[in-house]
Amino acid sequence: MSSGSVLSPRVLVYLILPTILWAGNAIVGRLAVGEISPILLNTLRWSLAALILLPLGWRLFKSDSPIWQNKVRFLWLGLLGVGSYNALLYLSLETSTPINVTLIGGSMPMWMLLIGALFYRQSIQWQQMVGALISLLGVVLVLSRGDLSSLMGIQLVLGDLYILLATILWGFYSWMLSHPGKSSEQQWPWAEFLLAQVLFGVVWSTAFLGGEWAMDAVVFSLTPETIALLIFVAIAPSLIAYRCWGLGVRAAGPALASFFANLIPLFTALMSAALLGEPPQLFHGLAFVMIVAGIVISSRKQSADKQSSAH
Repeated sequence: MSSGSVLSPRVLVYLILPTILWAGNAIVGRLAVGEISPILLNTLRWSLAALILLPLGWRLFKSDSPIWQNKVRFLWLGLLGVGSYNALLYLSLETSTPINVTLIGGSMPMWMLLIGALFYRQSIQWQQMVGALISLLGVVLVLSRGDLSSLMGIQLVLGDLYILLATILWGFYSWMLSHPGKSSEQQWPWAEFLLAQVLFGVVWSTAFLGGEWAMDAVVFSLTPETIALLIFVAIAPSLIAYRCWGLGVRAAGPALASFFANLIPLFTALMSAALLGEPPQLFHGLAFVMIVAGIVISSRKQSADKQSSAH
């Protein structure tokens, strides 16, 4: 990546590809309702992902692995990025609507800026706030299908609180990724770094599964469809998306990266429309322009900061 540009083509791929895969994850999560209970789905998803990563990251378990000196950090990364966010997402889809879930998720840039200001001493610039508002309006345009009056009928339910909490926790996860502290994580093999997060995340998710089991809420239907579903969520929105997101966050910073998350509802809407045989509408194009405009406005500030710090 050139020193004068925050968003090089490679970084754009790192940040856009996960949003496409996570849009697919949201659709699959809705398909799984009634077939696999939320916490069980999350636990099986990441357990399978850990097995796939094991041949690449087995050196993690060696006694001289730097992971052992950073157990507490990975305990938190596993909780925030694997154990909590995805479980809360699947839980939210049990009681909330896709419109509510993705609309609340569209507030992520706001939360990311707030977390950075409160916990990481990052000042909030007016360009970032303007970009966040424009990007959020793009999300609203997608979810209202061009009819903003339809949003007046939205009613909040328990699932909305789940996705709000998930969004805030993801903000902390992204900031932690961009601030490795003294652990020099950039030099660690990527498979070992991701496997450490996944394993700790599985521990957390298994603990949460105990609660789902105690409430007699565990559901699992063993069918070819559910097996295919599990394979997909274990590879695409898990291993591939998390690897790319980690690279993108470190290159562009968590605040700017959060704007790309607003592409998720757009891609979700397009995928849903494709499944229903509906062509893209004009409001999809307008929403894309607004979301990208928010990204561009915010990235200009960060590009200027990087250039000034280089002189």
